[in-house]
Amino acid sequence: MPFQLSPGVSVVEKDFTSIVPAVSSSAGAFAGTFQWGPINDPVTITSENELVSRFGKPNSTQTVYTSFFTAANFLSYANNLLVVRADGSSYKNAVFSGTAIKVKNADDYTTNYISGSASVGPFAAKWAGAIGNSLKVSLCDSTNFTGWAYEDEFDSAPGTSDYASTRGASDDEIHVIVIDEDGLFTGTPNAILEKYAYVSKASDAKKADGTNNYYKDAINSNSRYLWWMDHPTNEADGDNEWGDAAASGAYHTLGAAVTASLAGGVDDLAPSDGNLQTAYSIFDNAEVYDISLIMMGKASSTNATYVINNVAETRLDCVVFVSPENNSTAEIITDGTSTPADDLVTYRNALPSSSYAVIDSGYKYQYDRYNDAYRYVPLNGDVAGLCARTDYQTDPWFSPAGYNRGQVKNVVKLAFTPNKTARDTLYKAGINPVVTFPGQGTVLFGDKTALSKPSAFDRINVRRLFIVLEKSIATAAKYQLFEFNDSFTRAQFKNLVEPFLRDVQGRRGITDFRVVCDGTNNTGEVIDRNEFACDIFIKPNRSINFINLSFIAARSSVSFDEIGG
Repeated sequence: MPFQLSPGVSVVEKDFTSIVPAVSSSAGAFAGTFQWGPINDPVTITSENELVSRFGKPNSTQTVYTSFFTAANFLSYANNLLVVRADGSSYKNAVFSGTAIKVKNADDYTTNYISGSASVGPFAAKWAGAIGNSLKVSLCDSTNFTGWAYEDEFDSAPGTSDYASTRGASDDEIHVIVIDEDGLFTGTPNAILEKYAYVSKASDAKKADGTNNYYKDAINSNSRYLWWMDHPTNEADGDNEWGDAAASGAYHTLGAAVTASLAGGVDDLAPSDGNLQTAYSIFDNAEVYDISLIMMGKASSTNATYVINNVAETRLDCVVFVSPENNSTAEIITDGTSTPADDLVTYRNALPSSSYAVIDSGYKYQYDRYNDAYRYVPLNGDVAGLCARTDYQTDPWFSPAGYNRGQVKNVVKLAFTPNKTARDTLYKAGINPVVTFPGQGTVLFGDKTALSKPSAFDRINVRRLFIVLEKSIATAAKYQLFEFNDSFTRAQFKNLVEPFLRDVQGRRGITDFRVVCDGTNNTGEVIDRNEFACDIFIKPNRSINFINLSFIAARSSVSFDEIGG
């Protein structure tokens, strides 16, 4: 309460309406190899069409199509995926002229290339890769519009903008057009990708609505295919140079329209383990990236171990999904001397024991509509997707396995369909079989985590239950920081947590709970260390893994009570 020095009324508003907030449990994350897109820069993708737009279509390279379809398969169940394109030492951006460069992402461009010192001509492909060589760029101004190859694509010739005219400048407008010359982006050679009409050479140019109209900024901000690199060199005389603020006089004009096919773009579609680990390490920042389900795609045991140990086990709020790696010639790992189940167990044994990892039984065969081909793709994108779909249909603490929630999409056949004997071997090792049952579809037929020791946390639903509880309650607990550790604060926090847990209990996540936050665990020593303690006891609900049905035949004269019925 404020102190008053004379009579008056003081109004104070206090807020005791705090609740435990809902948290995301369905956001996916994936790092892989793509033909297009920013490098080591996470992009949120909501659909397969957006995945194509931002990272390109799959081609026949195994690293590319397994990456693409791992992400696309997840997006067939959910709509929130953070994608990172892994780096490769050989990547180059296609350029207008000169020696090709590598622009990893927008930060790299702003730091190293935005000043126009790269000596590669006016433009470079937005992202690294050979697909950028399909781009063709042409620009003209008022002196060379007539007869220009793309004259019919614009309403009229560029001239002088109203912005420049009011400042005494002239000839500031240009037209820029971007063409898919080889059809690698659209499938149609010479298709028009983008047009920039009446953009300005003036660095301070504005449209009538106040938005930026400087051609360099318009292209850098809006183009999905180009970075601005420098002003054209074949300028005729004029008072104002390109990039000057609008002032009295004419801008330099082009002696002729400037047109070039971009060249020099280079792929690197076999990233090293180090490149992939660098890409996945971006996700270890839990404060910046709120993710729950990490897919590994086609991953070596080295990379899977890295992500489990250094991302999931560090964050403690997400689960890694792993498919045993196949090699370049076979769809399941095999050395020719042992069974597929034994080979899968060997792969699993190279991974750590962790409740923050889930392992499936391999690959599925699916149709690639972009190349009219069939591909073997790891199942971890689907298993992560089943978890996300379970969140939407029920709650994260329900098992994603079984006939009700475990139906896998887009399966022509499995690389390995384990029979009952093989399933026993796999499940004992913590590998969740994916099985095709005739007439009943392809089903995730297990819900174990990769935790080796017997524990409630060796089940997916329990691990994800505790992730949700811990994230939600921890978020609410942040607002107790710097408050007094007294009976009022402890009672307030307890009254915050208990309704949340009752709600989870009512939604079948837990069978019972108890919250202890009082003087028994907030002793004098705890208070003197400026700490606050709350013990939350949880009894998680368990999924059914084994069903025993006993059928007992009885004589007509026997009462069921006599034989235990």
